[in-house]
Amino acid sequence: MAELTIAANITANPDQVAMVKAELLKLVDKTRAGDAGCIRYDLHQDNENPAHFLVFENWESKELLQKHIDSDHFKSCMAATDGALAEFTVSEMTHLA
Repeated sequence: MAELTIAANITANPDQVAMVKAELLKLVDKTRAGDAGCIRYDLHQDNENPAHFLVFENWESKELLQKHIDSDHFKSCMAATDGALAEFTVSEMTHLA
């Protein structure tokens, strides 16, 4: 089965950038350390718009991605950033080559 790729675009409210960044960094550390099936989990911040973040992820399967979404650390990040985001979109893709 092909890898599952996730591109999550996150834009923080202007007054919440530092807090959102801190929460995303915590999520990256916990995901890399303990989520089965995580191949890659990288956080990027836009050079021209520091409120815009991109999380680029590769997972072994959709089922293992779902375990990540159901994890306490993911839920904690979502709760901490609730109301602090101007935009949050997720694209689910299949790795082709």
